[in-house]
Amino acid sequence: MTNTLHRGDLPKDVSFPGSVAVDTETMGLRIHRDRLCLVQLSGGDGNAHLVQILPATPAPNLAALLANPKIEKIFHFARFDLAMIQQYLGVRCAPVYCTRTASKLVRTNTDKHGLKDLCREMLGVEISKQQQSSDWAAATLTPEQIEYAASDVLYLHRLKAEMEKLVAREGRTALLDACLRFLPDRAALDIAGWADEDIFAH
Repeated sequence: MTNTLHRGDLPKDVSFPGSVAVDTETMGLRIHRDRLCLVQLSGGDGNAHLVQILPATPAPNLAALLANPKIEKIFHFARFDLAMIQQYLGVRCAPVYCTRTASKLVRTNTDKHGLKDLCREMLGVEISKQQQSSDWAAATLTPEQIEYAASDVLYLHRLKAEMEKLVAREGRTALLDACLRFLPDRAALDIAGWADEDIFAH
């Protein structure tokens, strides 16, 4: 298992046929204020690629991967990551799968839908969130930051497989598919200023 850090862009020789797990690290949670700092990727093989995003610098290889309609992108809380990717890489990322959305749709017996909770309860894996609020814009990331960032994508393929079983069991596959198709548009609404308003409400 390896964690590889790339500065500025993903090398052209790195590919993820079929599907890729994706996560982001940012300076904060406000889309227009807090810039994108890091994008993590994994093909589900136990290896992670981490791309440091440089300010005002395009990352064409990474953008092409995320925009590729033939590659499914697996997230946990896709809504935020999709908005940051749209805002800072200029990419509409689709098709997508979101393990948090799936969990909220079928694990109605609990209010614990965080990645740490799902990894523990569904995979028997303990992950640390200690580095979550560290400085992701630092020029040099610490080994602890790299390990933390990698852990956010290393288990998403396995989580998706478990979620698909639960979604099918509860008969909500079509409903989840509709939610997932809408997620890039939900992210666009967040960017456009409707983050806190339900436009479907009366």
